[in-house]
Amino acid sequence: MANQYQYVEVHNYVVMPAHVHLILKIDRARVKDEVVKIKSLSSLIGALKTTSSKLIHNSGYSDFAWQRSFYDSIIRNLNSYYSISRYIDLNPEKWIEA
Repeated sequence: MANQYQYVEVHNYVVMPAHVHLILKIDRARVKDEVVKIKSLSSLIGALKTTSSKLIHNSGYSDFAWQRSFYDSIIRNLNSYYSISRYIDLNPEKWIEA
């Protein structure tokens, strides 16, 4: 995403067997000197799903499908950021335990 959209910063992510966790920042200041239409979060997630679905299907997983929507929340302070980022980092261990 960050390669395709200069105003997007991916801070943390993990790909799990049944879902993805992602912290991303949409930063208009990264393209302030350019005329760029900033996509909404919904449009960015839609683009991510479309692009990754094509790659996954081309890899032989033709039955792969994303769920219809996604869950989001705004990270409003550093404590929340660190807590959510830690959750992302530790999520694979919790999946193994489940």
